[in-house]
Amino acid sequence: MQKIRLKVIITVFCLCSIINYAQKARDYQLVTVAFYNLENLFDTINDPVTFDDDRTPEGKDRWTLAIYHDKLGKMAEVIKQIGPDNSKMPPVILGVSEIENRKVLEDLVVQSSLLPWDYGIVHYDSPDRRGVDTGLLYQKKYFQPISSSAHELLLYDPENNNERIYTRDQLLVTGLLAGEKVHIIVNHWPSRSGGEARSQPRREAAAYLNKKIIDSIRSKEPYAKIITMGDLNDDPKNSSVKSILGAKGSLKKLGLQDLYNPMEAFAKKGLGTLAYRDGWNLFDQIILTSAWFSKDYGSFQFYKAGIFNKKFLQTPSGPYNGYPFRSFANGSYTGGYSDHFPVYVSLIREYAN
Repeated sequence: MQKIRLKVIITVFCLCSIINYAQKARDYQLVTVAFYNLENLFDTINDPVTFDDDRTPEGKDRWTLAIYHDKLGKMAEVIKQIGPDNSKMPPVILGVSEIENRKVLEDLVVQSSLLPWDYGIVHYDSPDRRGVDTGLLYQKKYFQPISSSAHELLLYDPENNNERIYTRDQLLVTGLLAGEKVHIIVNHWPSRSGGEARSQPRREAAAYLNKKIIDSIRSKEPYAKIITMGDLNDDPKNSSVKSILGAKGSLKKLGLQDLYNPMEAFAKKGLGTLAYRDGWNLFDQIILTSAWFSKDYGSFQFYKAGIFNKKFLQTPSGPYNGYPFRSFANGSYTGGYSDHFPVYVSLIREYAN
C-alpha cells in the first residue's frame, strides 16, 4: 500500500512538473528589419527628366541590359541573406536607397532569390536631380502597409542666389508588423559633395525634417514604435544624428522619449559600412524609439543589431582589400555588389507553445 501511495505521489509530481513546464515553455519569433544602399541601381532606359544619361548602353558607363540583370541578381542574393546567422528568412522590411525608380524595384523582387518571399513595394519619385529615390520592400505575409507619404526636404544654396537644391524625400510608411503597428522612415540624406563642413547644414536640415516626422507621430502616439533608417552621409557622432536627432548610444541613458542608435557602438569599435580615403565611415544607420525596449516580449522588442559584412561582400584583394566590393569602379562594371554594407536590426517576441 505504501508503494502504491508513493507511485501516486511521484506520478502526480511528474504530471504537475510537465504541466508547469508546458505553461512556461515559449517560442520566439525573430524578424529582421534592414537597410541597404544599392549603389545606383539604374535601369538602361534614358529618362529625359533626370541626369541618367551615363547609365544607358550608349552612355559613359556602358550600362547594358546584361550588366543591369547581373546587378539585379547580385542585389537579390545579398538581400536574401541579410540578418543574423540564426535568421530563417530575409528581412521582412527592407529600406533601400540609390534606386532610379519603381521599375527597378519591380525587377528586383522577381529575381529568383527573392521571388518566393513575395515582396511588396512602397515607392515615390523624389525630385533628386540625379533621379535616385528611396523605397521600402516588405514581405506581404508579415507586413501590411496602412499609409505612406513622401516628405520633401527643401534646401536652397546661399552661395548661388538661393537656388533650390533638389534631393531625396524622406519616406514614411506606417503598417502592421505581424499585427503590431509600426512606423518606418527611410532616408538618404544629402551627400558630402563640396566637403563635409560645407555640406553639413544640408544634413542637419535633413535631421530636423526627420525629427519633425518623428515628433508628429509621437504627438498622436506618445509610445509609438518608430524605426528611422538610411544612408545619412554622417556618422553616429555627427551633430545631425547626435545633437539634432538626439540619438543615444547607451541604453542606460535612454529616456521614454529618446532615440537609441545601436550603430554607435560599432562606430566606436572602428567598424563601418563604407570606406573612403583609407578610413571607415558608418553612414548607414538604423535608429529606434524607446518603445522597442520595454521588455514586454509579448510584443516585438529590439534584440540585436548588425552590419552585414560577409566575406563575399568585401573586395577580395589589392589596396582596397576588405572594403565593400562595389559594383562600379574606374569607369566600368566590376561584377561586385555595392559600395555600402547593409545594416540590420533583429526584433523578437515570444508566444506560448
